[in-house]
Amino acid sequence: MPKDLDKYFKVYDVLKKRNRWRLIAILLFLGFAAFGFRTTFSNQFTDYVAIIDLTGIIRDDHKLRAVLNKIAHNKMARALILRINSPGGTMVGAEGLYHSIREISDKKPVVAVMGEVATSAGYMVALAADRIVARKTTITGSVGVLMQSADITNLLEKLGIKPQIVKSSELKAQPSPFEPFSSAAREISEIVVAYVHKYFLDLVSERRKLSITDARRLSDGRIFTGGQAIEKGLVDELGGENEARKWLDQKKNISIQLGSRLIEYKKNQGIFRTVIRELFGKTPISNSLRLDGLISLWQPTTR
Repeated sequence: MPKDLDKYFKVYDVLKKRNRWRLIAILLFLGFAAFGFRTTFSNQFTDYVAIIDLTGIIRDDHKLRAVLNKIAHNKMARALILRINSPGGTMVGAEGLYHSIREISDKKPVVAVMGEVATSAGYMVALAADRIVARKTTITGSVGVLMQSADITNLLEKLGIKPQIVKSSELKAQPSPFEPFSSAAREISEIVVAYVHKYFLDLVSERRKLSITDARRLSDGRIFTGGQAIEKGLVDELGGENEARKWLDQKKNISIQLGSRLIEYKKNQGIFRTVIRELFGKTPISNSLRLDGLISLWQPTTR
């Protein structure tokens, strides 16, 4: 009997130790799970600096405007850093983003940080920020508006093709590649381009605190490096995201230690452009397809 008891107690000790380790493992698991939940939970309910990447061709993008609207009304988003790497795009797209960013600026500071390129409509969006930071070698500027068309009537004639066009008036559907650009249509188009260019020019003057004369001189379509742009008053500081955080810390009392959060969103692409991307990949051509309306774009080469 004593031997049986001894064996029993040995088995009991083994089971006790095993259960003890199981209990420790369970407690450790629960502890890590609670820590992870607390970290995730606290991250969702702590202040942060929002970061938005604006890249590629700018279009009228309601999804991005909706994201910006949420940032504007989210009290935990203490500031916005807008990282711009864009050659431009449509004026309507830039105008919509400009007003969305100004709405954010009414509630919290916004800093635009330029990448390799922030030209044309890309620069127009940057104008909405309270501060613009660029690299010394960033390409920016190219303030201007563009309306493009092609006259392919001679080509069609050589191919033996003669378009048949019925329209309500001479200026309807002008400019058109299927008929010569009339002097009346050219005059109307030039008036429209001049009107929109003046809108862009006024934004440069207002936001950069330049006289109309100085703004007009800088808004003739030329490009600038970041180093040149700071001399002309088109940007505020040379640097990158670190300089943006330092400015927020020193001027807006938003600690440089405060965490940041990249806000991702899905771009509006459209079915046609998506199919082109799937077939040919990301190319300058697929990026530039279907830019309707007036354009403010700097893209000198296709490669």
